Amino acid sequence: MRLKNIPGARDMVAESSLVIHEPEKTKGNWQEVFQNNHPIRIEIGMGKGKFIHEMAERNPDINYIGIEKYSSVLLRALQKMEAAPLPNLVFIRMDAEDIEKVFDREEVDRIYLNFSDPWPKDRHAKRRLTSGEFLKRYDRFLKRDGVVEFKTDNRDLFDFSLGELEGAGFEALQITYDLHQDGEMSQGNIMTEYEERFSNMGNPICKYIVKR
Repeated sequence: MRLKNIPGARDMVAESSLVIHEPEKTKGNWQEVFQNNHPIRIEIGMGKGKFIHEMAERNPDINYIGIEKYSSVLLRALQKMEAAPLPNLVFIRMDAEDIEKVFDREEVDRIYLNFSDPWPKDRHAKRRLTSGEFLKRYDRFLKRDGVVEFKTDNRDLFDFSLGELEGAGFEALQITYDLHQDGEMSQGNIMTEYEERFSNMGNPICKYIVKR
């Protein structure tokens, strides 16, 4: 489920100073972008940016990078930032398949995957952001003690994602099949736009936190 194409969105994103336009050149030097040595956390497929904007607002001593493929969606996040600027948040417009080209070894300490595209057809399984193929990509730049957090209302995708962990060398630290009823894992939870929508529909939210 994506926003309809917004005329001129690509040009507006290309002109924004909030977007890192040649992220490959920043690989290994993201601390210079933020001009500090704070931890770096990324959200892949951030949608309209509600989650990562609020995370950055709550945690000024952590740097955040929001990654989104679609200009029309990223534009909404940019508009949010223009209304409420934050020095510890920047954006990249890119396809997640190229993610390892923009981060160096142990450069990121946490990855957020929120309501990722389920790619329901079996032949597209490798495109899922929680597939073994993507977990191996994350392994190349995630810190040794870093974690991946994943939320979805799609139980089939969640079960698939759990099944991919062992083969990619990851293990679960925490798992819940009903986040909003889980007293421990729901503490400090920030809902995405989709999470609010699906929760209002009565769909339970699944979440895992995993590490190598």
